[in-house]
Amino acid sequence: MNQQDIEQVVKAVLLKMKDSSQPASTVHEMGVFASLDDAVAAAKRAQQGLKSVVMRQLAIHAIREAGEKHARELAELAVSETGMGRVDDKFAKNVAQARGTPGVECLSPQVLTGDNGLTLIENAPWGVVASVTPSTNPAATVINNAISLIAAGNSVVFAPHPAAKKVSQRAITLLNQAVVAAGGPENLLVTVANPDIET
Repeated sequence: MNQQDIEQVVKAVLLKMKDSSQPASTVHEMGVFASLDDAVAAAKRAQQGLKSVVMRQLAIHAIREAGEKHARELAELAVSETGMGRVDDKFAKNVAQARGTPGVECLSPQVLTGDNGLTLIENAPWGVVASVTPSTNPAATVINNAISLIAAGNSVVFAPHPAAKKVSQRAITLLNQAVVAAGGPENLLVTVANPDIET
């Protein structure tokens, strides 16, 4: 693939994103979509609501509370669905991620000075970020990545392992519900109903 081919693909994708003004259709739960295109479009719209650090803090606080509140349920579902691990260990990991994942407090601009002047480095959001989640720690990964990526101002499209799709979808739905209940945007965290190697 040469530079011209890449530019054509990018233009086609951007045009498609621009023309997708219709609301995305969820399958059955908040944040779970029939198609990857719908999921990405919803995440893109949601990310626009994360411009303020205050909104990010609000969303992260809600995610921390929901992650801890539902840690046992998600641990049990993970072990039941994947057949891997122990409920108590997964519960502990879920709680640890909800409590310990760094949030917006890690965002700090840097100023460098030298012979050539002053440089200000201030990190900006990427926008919509993809996150691949494993079958070994699906809920803990969703909780951790949700907090860290929202702190940076991004929404997330999760690509769960097919062997852990139910627990991943449940975690995404619970965290989205908490964010919306706290006044945050819908669909900061999204996935597809039937993940596979293509999604």
